[in-house]
Amino acid sequence: MNELEISDRRIADDTEAYVIAEIGHNHEGSLEKAEELFRQAAAAGASAAKLQKRDNKVLFTRAMYNQPYTGRNSYGATYGEHREFLEFGRDEYAHLAGLAKELNIDFFSTAFDMPSVDFLMDLDLPAIKIASADLTNTPLLAYAAKTGKALIVSTGGGTMDEVRRAVDTILPINDRLALLQCTAVYPAGPEDLHLSVIETYRREFPDVVVGFSGHDLGNEASCLAYALGARVIEKHFTLDQTRPGSDHHFSLDPPLLAELTESLRRTRSTLGSPDKRCSDREAPAVRKMGKKLVAVRDLPAGHLVTADDVIARSPGDGMKPYRLDEVLGRTLREPLPADGAFAPELLDEAVAAAGLATAG
Repeated sequence: MNELEISDRRIADDTEAYVIAEIGHNHEGSLEKAEELFRQAAAAGASAAKLQKRDNKVLFTRAMYNQPYTGRNSYGATYGEHREFLEFGRDEYAHLAGLAKELNIDFFSTAFDMPSVDFLMDLDLPAIKIASADLTNTPLLAYAAKTGKALIVSTGGGTMDEVRRAVDTILPINDRLALLQCTAVYPAGPEDLHLSVIETYRREFPDVVVGFSGHDLGNEASCLAYALGARVIEKHFTLDQTRPGSDHHFSLDPPLLAELTESLRRTRSTLGSPDKRCSDREAPAVRKMGKKLVAVRDLPAGHLVTADDVIARSPGDGMKPYRLDEVLGRTLREPLPADGAFAPELLDEAVAAAGLATAG
């Protein structure tokens, strides 16, 4: 069975969705704002709050690190300065880990490079996220897998061969894997999401938990993803969708995140059990609107029952119409008035007589 545990939370087909509030760098370099994002995520019912961790000088070429970076979204004169401004260090991470524990919400981060994996391991966070951009980075995938931590891997922009390669890299090392269908479009429209890939992943990787990382606007796709079998749902999270920055505009704010978690719970409740049965709540309506086999007219004791003697009428608190063959061709042990219900104890053994089912 595809199953995964993060902290003390079990994730499987029979559980609620594990909802990740992807904060990324929507804290804008402010620890105070990050704290509020954690509090709001927990209050909205998220399972986890997530950041992003980069060792920027390892991750970027010198040219990219030093390139000018100005504009509304910039926090520095160069791209490197911008990224460093947004990056939290060990003190901030340790503080937020303590806050997450108080709030009873999981806390982990995306690792974009090997030093960031080491950084997160040193803090003993319960999981490591791998971004879509590193789906083909098999050295990083293997390095993260060797930690033994639960890995959550997004697959935006990937091909099926690349997804297989990533899974084949991780599973021989670490079977604690969640694979998320994702689309690298920001924001993604309905035609971009391809949620049917969730079913493809579930067929091809039966031992892996499957999920959905959504850059779409709204919550409908996440609920549909859950119905298709996704059990990890990741959505970007902000306090204010109008803030400058590349992620805020397609992130959920606190009311929308609360709406998402509640909608996912309703989706699970709506899906219910795969076993088709008449529930206790249905029984009164079934009795009222269903039908039973009754006598068309007064019938004397010893009467040989034919098709002309029987009709199906409501309420449905007796022999159901599909049991008609159990009534035809048998004799009554006692009189049965019009609309009287046929019952096995009122009938003698069947009489061998041709044409009784259609007699009349």
